[in-house]
Amino acid sequence: MTPLLSPFAQVSPDCTIRGQVRIGPGCRIQPGARIVAEGGGVIRLGTACIVLENAVIRATARQDCTIGDHCLIGPHAHVVGAEIEDEVFIATGASVFHGARIGKGAEVRINATVHLRTTVEAGAQVPIGWVAIGTPAQILPPDQHDAIWEIQSLMDFPGFVYGFDRSEPDLMRKICTRLSEELSQR
Repeated sequence: MTPLLSPFAQVSPDCTIRGQVRIGPGCRIQPGARIVAEGGGVIRLGTACIVLENAVIRATARQDCTIGDHCLIGPHAHVVGAEIEDEVFIATGASVFHGARIGKGAEVRINATVHLRTTVEAGAQVPIGWVAIGTPAQILPPDQHDAIWEIQSLMDFPGFVYGFDRSEPDLMRKICTRLSEELSQR
């Protein structure tokens, strides 16, 4: 599970790169970035990807993470278990969750969220602070919590990500126990 970095990539010495990570030529990984493939998951960064300061890219045992060519992941952005096509811009503070797919040339702007199992079409934009949810994505302002939750609850975050039904008793106890065990396998 040793990371493989192209000899033509540059990685800041204070980054964390761990697990089955593949970083392509021309990539630039800036200070404080964390690229971690957990539990046998795989992360692939294509050609000329830029991962800016303190961004986090993760894969899990259940969801690999693939980032295409010529993508920019902004400072403090968080991408986990997603598939991002070529020429995508993920801005500062944006979050992209498990099972999301972002099409070529799309933009996820500052502090925007792409929820799990959501598909953002090629060329689409998720505005500053807004939420993309569903397939195809509905793009909603953050003040629409009830509308967002109506869709999000059907996506079954605890089931899809951790394998537990939301109605199980002691749900957080079960999730944290399993996650603790999986993370200890590193």
